[in-house]
Amino acid sequence: MTTITNPIISGFNPDPSIIRVGDAYYLATSTFEWFPGVCLYKSYDLKNWRLISYPLNRRSQLDMMGNPDSGGIYAPCLSYDADRFYLIYTDVKNVSGRFWDSNNYIVTTEDIEGEWSEPAYLNSRGIDPSLFHHSDGSKWLVSMEMSYMDGGEAGFPKWNGIIIQQYDEKKNTLVGECRKIYAGTSLGITEGPHLYEYNGWYYLLVAEGGTFYNHSVTVARSKHLFGPYETDPIGQMMTSRFNCRLPLQRVGHADLIENSQGEWFIVHLCGRPLPSRGRSPMGRETAIQQVYWNDEGWLRLANNNVEPDLRVQTSLREFPWPALPEKDDFDTPVLPLHYQSLRIPLSEEMCSLKERKGWLRLRGRESLSSHHYQSLLARRQTDFAFTAQTCVDFHPRSFQQMAGLVCFYDTTNYIYLHISCSEKGERTVNLMINDLNRFSLPTGEGIEITGDGLVYLKVCVKDDAARFYYSLDERTWFPVGDHVEYSKLSDEYFKERGIERFTGAFVGMCCQDFTGDRIYADFDYFLYSAK
Repeated sequence: MTTITNPIISGFNPDPSIIRVGDAYYLATSTFEWFPGVCLYKSYDLKNWRLISYPLNRRSQLDMMGNPDSGGIYAPCLSYDADRFYLIYTDVKNVSGRFWDSNNYIVTTEDIEGEWSEPAYLNSRGIDPSLFHHSDGSKWLVSMEMSYMDGGEAGFPKWNGIIIQQYDEKKNTLVGECRKIYAGTSLGITEGPHLYEYNGWYYLLVAEGGTFYNHSVTVARSKHLFGPYETDPIGQMMTSRFNCRLPLQRVGHADLIENSQGEWFIVHLCGRPLPSRGRSPMGRETAIQQVYWNDEGWLRLANNNVEPDLRVQTSLREFPWPALPEKDDFDTPVLPLHYQSLRIPLSEEMCSLKERKGWLRLRGRESLSSHHYQSLLARRQTDFAFTAQTCVDFHPRSFQQMAGLVCFYDTTNYIYLHISCSEKGERTVNLMINDLNRFSLPTGEGIEITGDGLVYLKVCVKDDAARFYYSLDERTWFPVGDHVEYSKLSDEYFKERGIERFTGAFVGMCCQDFTGDRIYADFDYFLYSAK
């Protein structure tokens, strides 16, 4: 037996959708405003997963210029039928009050690790679309429906139930009547639907309770595609909402898979809050639970409880991937897959591995608060304790030029250790904190740097504390400011203030130039090391 420890994919990786093709398992997760769109992972044992590609890697497929924070790609659905892979996804363009603009698309491919098609628009009725492949050959789009009518949470659309409409593959469009098939339970906020055929029933797997601490998984079933659907008599078949001491919180938004040994599992999102704060800087991650069908034909956790397990087992033989290096030296023609940019791809003019061999060059563009052109590359935080470090060659001529190391949640919430220039023309190291658009500079006008050589920047994070340092020789390190409350880079920090956000913390490199000269910064390496 192979023991799997949750989460199976750490760091910001919500809304998992999973398929099996032969002996391989593929899993897609949401990326929200980060580009390229949709993380695609591969495994042979359900335990060890490797990021293999981003299906939405061209601006013609995904243009999120101007998208809001926590907009962009929601809840991709990955499926496979007749030697073709299908990916359904939402690009959320606006989340203002009762009107959310959520456009749903489909892309396909015959090579899941290759290029995907240009997208075909489907509808904008709601988020979380999924594609159901009926045994009779027909295909159906299932999603939640949004409404601006009264009855929803204050300041939000009303989650109006689950809808279904036929998809015509030849015409690449939806056809026929759109029907509501399930209103959900009294827990409410019914979303994330996936539909399955099993043992003469249609099973509808949905998320409910909202994606914070009431999040849950509910199952309903019907003998007919359009219902009526009967809700599982126990209500929610999985939730953490009754036990705040569980290591996996916020569990919900699940997808069902049978492995090659006949074992059944659900993958689902979860959060791991820091005990001291109840905040989850790594956002919503992906976990897995073993399930079975009981004598009455309902889905149950293998532990015969409704609470998720930290560890589960499978009879699949373990298949680990080679370990990835901690340090990226930028000496390859393309960037490692774990780096992403915000909203749009970085052009060669903004980001280059060619202009200086063995270095990453970023040309300064707009601020870290911009929703348009940012010269930023970052990777997910995947550990409660880590060190991130880089070496920067940067020679600003104005205080309006800066480059460095950033811990980033969104455009309103980040911590930025950077090199800039004083009014006297001296290079400085500065710390900038943006706390929900309340800015502070703990280092004042900055710490002057002697000479014009390389500058090394480092952040050490342990749970809720982040400490920042600089060095001129990579041996002697000097602190920059005091420790910073790191857990503010989390969904929960926003939620405490009545703001809904759904992503997670990243750490990376960036460069800004407000003068318009587009000065560049060269980065020799980037190191991320779990403690």
